[in-house]
Amino acid sequence: MGVRSYELDPQLHVNGAVYVQYADHSRFACVQAAGISVEELIGSGLGPVNLETNIRYHNELRGGDEVDVSCAWVWGKGKTYRVEHVLRRLDGEVAAEVTHVSGLLDLRARRLVEDPAHEWRSRAARPGLLNLD
Repeated sequence: MGVRSYELDPQLHVNGAVYVQYADHSRFACVQAAGISVEELIGSGLGPVNLETNIRYHNELRGGDEVDVSCAWVWGKGKTYRVEHVLRRLDGEVAAEVTHVSGLLDLRARRLVEDPAHEWRSRAARPGLLNLD
């Protein structure tokens, strides 16, 4: 994706909040590519939530740069999982890393589900894209 002029701060590099937006866009695209409809997920009473977001900056992204954003899902035991993004300029330099700790919220009970990996896997046509194969 290309850096747009309205994403820049007064120092003419990408505003910090935009890194999170790039990561969010990548994660949503990954979910869609796995064959999951977020609308259907929410309709079934579950909603993805971010519990923590960390950004580690490495190199500037500036206006006109092109950036590739990876999306890697990391599963463990319990109610949460991580999604890790590496934002890389086309010259190969890492611009930033964005990591989310996330969960799936039961929208009726307002509690995190016990096994989010199971819920994502059961809905995915291509679970490997979510590291669930």
